[in-house]
Amino acid sequence: MVKNKVLVSLVVFLITSFSFGQILEPVKWSHTIEQTSDVEYNLTFTAKIDKNWHLYSQEEPDGDGPIPTYFEFRNEEGNYERLGPTVEPAVKPIYDKVFDLDIKYFNDEVSFKQRIKILNTELEIVEVLVDYMTCDDEKCIASDYVFKIPLDESVVIDTNYTIDERSKALSKQLNLGITGWDQYQSERIEKQSNFNIFLLGFLGGLIALLTPCVFPMIPLTVSFFTKSSSYSKKGTFNSILYGLFIFLIYALLSLPFHLLDSLDPEILNNISTNVTLNIIFFIIFVVFAFSFFGYFELTLPASWSNALDSKANRIGGVIGIFFMALTLAIVSFSCTGPILGTLLGSSLTTDGGAMQLSLGMSGFGLALALPFTLFAMFPKWLNNLPKSGGWLNTVKVVLGFIELALALKFLSNADLVEHWGLLKREIFIGLWILIGLGLVLYLFGKLKFPHDGQLLKLSKGRVTVGLLTLVFVIYLIPGLTNTAYANLKLLSGFPPPMFYSLYDKTSECPLDLNCYKDIDEGIAAAKAQQKPIMLDFTGWACVNCRKMEEQVWSTSKVYDMLMDNYIIISLYVDDRTQLEEAAQFQYQRPSGAIKDIESIGDKWATLQTIYFQNNS
Repeated sequence: MVKNKVLVSLVVFLITSFSFGQILEPVKWSHTIEQTSDVEYNLTFTAKIDKNWHLYSQEEPDGDGPIPTYFEFRNEEGNYERLGPTVEPAVKPIYDKVFDLDIKYFNDEVSFKQRIKILNTELEIVEVLVDYMTCDDEKCIASDYVFKIPLDESVVIDTNYTIDERSKALSKQLNLGITGWDQYQSERIEKQSNFNIFLLGFLGGLIALLTPCVFPMIPLTVSFFTKSSSYSKKGTFNSILYGLFIFLIYALLSLPFHLLDSLDPEILNNISTNVTLNIIFFIIFVVFAFSFFGYFELTLPASWSNALDSKANRIGGVIGIFFMALTLAIVSFSCTGPILGTLLGSSLTTDGGAMQLSLGMSGFGLALALPFTLFAMFPKWLNNLPKSGGWLNTVKVVLGFIELALALKFLSNADLVEHWGLLKREIFIGLWILIGLGLVLYLFGKLKFPHDGQLLKLSKGRVTVGLLTLVFVIYLIPGLTNTAYANLKLLSGFPPPMFYSLYDKTSECPLDLNCYKDIDEGIAAAKAQQKPIMLDFTGWACVNCRKMEEQVWSTSKVYDMLMDNYIIISLYVDDRTQLEEAAQFQYQRPSGAIKDIESIGDKWATLQTIYFQNNS
């Protein structure tokens, strides 16, 4: 039985990646002052920014973007005047996937400059408040800092100040009487293992093995090593060396991207969100798809493979085996190229950058190399391999449909950046449904391509893959609707976001749940309905919060529990809406530092810090 006293049951979903006991201060502020005349001064405000964090510009686009840096010069009495705006270094806008906007931000260190002219010669201290937001790849922090700048070095700033009685009284509203929060243990969420990226590349290599360009080469190459060596151990050694060179060739292809990454850690992300590059990738993937369909063949110049093959035969030994491996890479390009292009495109559109590309390419190379080595070591295994035939072309065509579906992702990226409105979420999903249906028709023999022969009988493989594809198409269909089933969690992050929709999305609460954005209103409702509170510290610009809502809250068990059993109070710690002047106050931290509570976000962020020792 729930008591009248509200049980703020801190099943606290701190969905902004909160981890208890962590106060973050990724920006350290300092200032300098330079007197340029009797009454004019140059003020410089310098922010040192921790690695992997961004501080946003004073100039940001309107909309649901980051909070711009804002300097408030507290000069109510008119003791001085500003000579022009606060100046910041020039920086080009960069598309940010988090906010879906072109934004300006700074890394490492940045200085803002302001010229002032003193009108009151008795003025001793200039007070400036900077209000700012800083983000990394996982979280954002909205904060502020107060500069107290003496115009004369002889002026000593009193640091033993305290807040007035009015502020003390208003500070008490932050005391909710919450106890027991410290009993909850910190939970650390691990990022996706790099091993998973390696496995995906390995899977791509296995798929490449099943293409007409590679599969027939396995028995030919193994036969060469086993018959050309005078004794079996040498043949085995040569095959291992051959496999090693295949692995190294593909792994080393990612080295140029590490050079780009070392010059600028953000460059791969900037490339990945470039509109022109995404359109180029879209076109390339469509070309790859039609190549797999059999309308034309993509090959590297035959002179390359002929020259390498002749060198391999002429030189022999270790170097000759290397040229054999390089020849395989070039000859098989028409089949492996599109798969490698998929790895490249996917790596450039994720946060892992060059390292993920290296892991994926290494996995790809290992998968290609292993069969040549293993079959040379155990040649009897060759008897178990299926014979080459029409099924190899079927694999290519299936890959063509996959390439066509992936191409839409790159067009979608460009569409989101430029706000063309071409690929709203429902249109994107609809095109995937059409591609899926095309694949189903092909697998069941109702659709043919240039290299397809007469299909006398449906194989078990065709039927199995066709049925699985049909199930996937059926899974996609609810994504076209404006219902709770439109959230395709298995594809989360791949189609355009839920809000980029043909339907009008006007709900102010996640998933149309009942929620309160004011803690007093929420507590009153909890008392009236005799329900515990689910306190949700969130943010308008919090991507992790949206993922939690779409992937966890949306599950039927959790959704029903939140809807029926709890009062949800969502406190937006980045809400810059100003409090009424009578509700603004100063809060004195235990350290003695003073924080100005001027906005709704200030209030909730301070509440979060008090009780949960966290500000992210």
